[in-house]
Amino acid sequence: MGILNLTPDSFSDGGTLGTPDLAMKRAESMISDGADIIDLGGESTRPGAEKIPLEEEWRRVEEVLTKILKLEIPVSIDTMKPEIMIRAAEMGVDIINDVSGFRSKEALGFVKAMKKTRIGFCIMHMQGDPQTMQDSPRYGDVVSEVEFFLQGKMNEFRKYGISDDRILIDPGFGFGKTSQHNLSLLKEISRLSKSCPVLVGLSRKRIISELSKRKSEPSDRLGGSLATAIWSAMQGASVLRVHDVKETKEMITVYKALGGDDIFSGKGNEKRS
Repeated sequence: MGILNLTPDSFSDGGTLGTPDLAMKRAESMISDGADIIDLGGESTRPGAEKIPLEEEWRRVEEVLTKILKLEIPVSIDTMKPEIMIRAAEMGVDIINDVSGFRSKEALGFVKAMKKTRIGFCIMHMQGDPQTMQDSPRYGDVVSEVEFFLQGKMNEFRKYGISDDRILIDPGFGFGKTSQHNLSLLKEISRLSKSCPVLVGLSRKRIISELSKRKSEPSDRLGGSLATAIWSAMQGASVLRVHDVKETKEMITVYKALGGDDIFSGKGNEKRS
């Protein structure tokens, strides 16, 4: 899954795609590099990010979304706003990716209304909200609590008639988690993936700098991002949400060519169960 941020303030590439033409060139480049899905977002959810009005978020994404939907690739919209979800679904988007985990009554109403469609959903766990989530994250058992939340949401979706093959779950690395919380979740991807396909989004995040034991800017975290990507895939992750599509795709291709586990098929995970 290639990341396409149409925001001026995202933690890694904010402001770099300031026009629809630049955004489309980036999308086409990721597709050429082997992206299987494009994930489009118009509101930053980095720690401390300010909320923006609905119409501003829609202004940022509408034209680019219209153009990308004409390309032969599944498109995901990254939004927490039910009204944006509705508009994107009406345009023909394939996946709704909600970092707030469809917690609002309105978001769940949208899910219920999508029963007879084939639209997919990515449910992410986040403690708090982007404005405060990293102030003081606390858990008794982070893996159990994240698993409990995601399982509960999956059960809600089933109640609304959404089949399991339309659901992805995301542990929410860096969203209301300390480095230790992130590490604990990383080590239990295989556990989480037993109930539902897992999406992992660790590309260029702060944990890369911390694990590598060197200070680095987000754009200078490729090596560590690739390491967490291959680790996640080997543990059973089904989707990797990344900035660097070409490098990630090449890494996986070479890994398989060398006789590595058949990742993304479930077989690698079965060997570890």
